[in-house]
Amino acid sequence: MNISTAFSRVACVATLVAVSLTAQAQVPPPPMSAKAWLISDLTSGQLLAQGNPDKRIPPASLAKLMTSYLVFEALKNKSISMDQTVRPSESVRSVGADESRTFIEAGKPISVHDLVYGMIVQSGNDATIALAELIGGSQANFVNMMNHEAKRLGLKNTHYVNVDGLPDPQNYTTVADLAILSARLIEDFPEYYPIYAVKSFTYNHIRQWNRNRLLFLDPTVDGLKTGHTEEAGYCLIASAHRPMPNVPGVDRRVLAIAVGNTTERARVQDTLSALNYAYQSFDTLRVYGAGQVIAKPRIWKGRANTVEIGVDKDTFVTLPKGLGDKIKPVLEVRAPLIAPLAKGAVVGTVNITADGKQVAAFPVVALQDVPQAGILGRAWDALRLKFLKK
Repeated sequence: MNISTAFSRVACVATLVAVSLTAQAQVPPPPMSAKAWLISDLTSGQLLAQGNPDKRIPPASLAKLMTSYLVFEALKNKSISMDQTVRPSESVRSVGADESRTFIEAGKPISVHDLVYGMIVQSGNDATIALAELIGGSQANFVNMMNHEAKRLGLKNTHYVNVDGLPDPQNYTTVADLAILSARLIEDFPEYYPIYAVKSFTYNHIRQWNRNRLLFLDPTVDGLKTGHTEEAGYCLIASAHRPMPNVPGVDRRVLAIAVGNTTERARVQDTLSALNYAYQSFDTLRVYGAGQVIAKPRIWKGRANTVEIGVDKDTFVTLPKGLGDKIKPVLEVRAPLIAPLAKGAVVGTVNITADGKQVAAFPVVALQDVPQAGILGRAWDALRLKFLKK
């Protein structure tokens, strides 16, 4: 199960998953001083705990996650390149001395590479503006692109009015939306995500350090973004990956979000406590491997009488510690299955329960094509189906 599919699916049962897992956990979530927060396991796509997930908050520099998403998209589709040279417009002069800056200069050539690192590592508003104007033609047009992408990704309570997250009443998001955006950014752009782990970047002879202190405190943390304004408070989205003991060679990724803290130290403490809580209080298990056959149900009007169904990617479930041996997968097939059936078509659902409570659900797909039978075969199966329904 990939991260985006998991979050799309979990979004419709997020409350169920968050409440059930938290209620079953032997240890309650750590006390959080943040105004809103969320802890999720990105490997399984499950929410572990949350507080005020749908509360509207000012995004501050967390808005740059969407800017980054669009920049990475442009790099991936080759509409821009890292070695491309840009001459920033006069707009970069508008960045105030009290704002985060990369210290680029209007009209002075700079590579897209340096702008990207300036935006991500240094959180430079000037670098962000230059990239927005390069891709969108203007900041206003780029903001429209941000809002369009927010809708496409399913961010239901997010709206942008600028590219850098500076305060504005119509600039808002939620930690629930930030979790979706973070998961998609990590999954969709694995070639660029490692930039978030870079601890320092030097431009114009000025070396600046990444503001994510967790990069220096916990070697398993490799992202993601800090934010701070007087209105938003201190905010941090942290992501970590640690080895999964029961699945050699596979890392388990956890996301922690804390916004609205009163101090920089508090946001670090909240997110670090949240990450440790996820790893110490929950286990993530692989339920099925990619391509594993779960069942071979009857299929009608096809050249074959049965079809192999299962999952097309490794599928994981997160459970409170101690419940691993109590999980029970329950398969629900959308019967009757009728040919033609294409490989990859969703044919049912597996519901995962533990101690009688549902903790996860994921789609089951056809693992092979089943073409239609001939006219006589279809007619015979149609007759048999008619009698079966009586």
